[in-house]
Amino acid sequence: MEKSVEKHKGEGHRERLRDKFMDAGLSGFHDYEVIELLLTLATPRKDCKAAAKAALEKFETLQGVFEASVKDLCEIKGIGPKNALGIKLIQAAADRYLEKRLIRKDPLNNSQALFDYLYHSMGSKDREAFKVLFLDAKNRVIAVETLFTGTLTSSSVYPREVIRAALDRSAAALIFVHNHPSGDSEPSPADFAITRQLLFACQTVGVTVHEHIIVGNQQYFSFADQGHIAQMQREFRQQTEKA
Repeated sequence: MEKSVEKHKGEGHRERLRDKFMDAGLSGFHDYEVIELLLTLATPRKDCKAAAKAALEKFETLQGVFEASVKDLCEIKGIGPKNALGIKLIQAAADRYLEKRLIRKDPLNNSQALFDYLYHSMGSKDREAFKVLFLDAKNRVIAVETLFTGTLTSSSVYPREVIRAALDRSAAALIFVHNHPSGDSEPSPADFAITRQLLFACQTVGVTVHEHIIVGNQQYFSFADQGHIAQMQREFRQQTEKA
């Protein structure tokens, strides 16, 4: 006589989530349901809704959950190392996917792909990070690299490191990007100082600086759009002519 197998609590709900995703992707999903679906991949027989909601409450946003450390994720009841691995893998894979969308593309003419990548990879970090996009002579992205992390000042972002990295990649032009963990994308006096220092150093070796973008919370500041890059380039030419 066959024994009936009792379904665990939430199994029907889990199947409905999976079917919903297979039918229409993440359209119509709440953020906690996205987390819940990820947690089910490493949790075969357990309701994951409570853990998903707890993670979202603790880290405030879906992006915050993805950016959380494995240690912090494992402090949530119902989330263990295997679950945390899945979440971090998804976050890392998404970063790489968005970065690869930029490679060999002109970011100046593909601003949506650029900002999608920047918001995802930098928008919710709790430490400042300074990225450089290295471009070839046709303004196509050769590589993207985080060169500096921590509190960024003119004394912690080294022009010689930026120039060395640009020359190593035979880059013709650069785009600088850094984030403000506060969420406010307005530039500080130190941001202006860093930009001017880097632009002058790059111009000296024949490398063009197209842009410096500050990423905040669902917002950004563009030095180029506000005319600051052009103004600094004029200042550099004037100083060169006087010399």
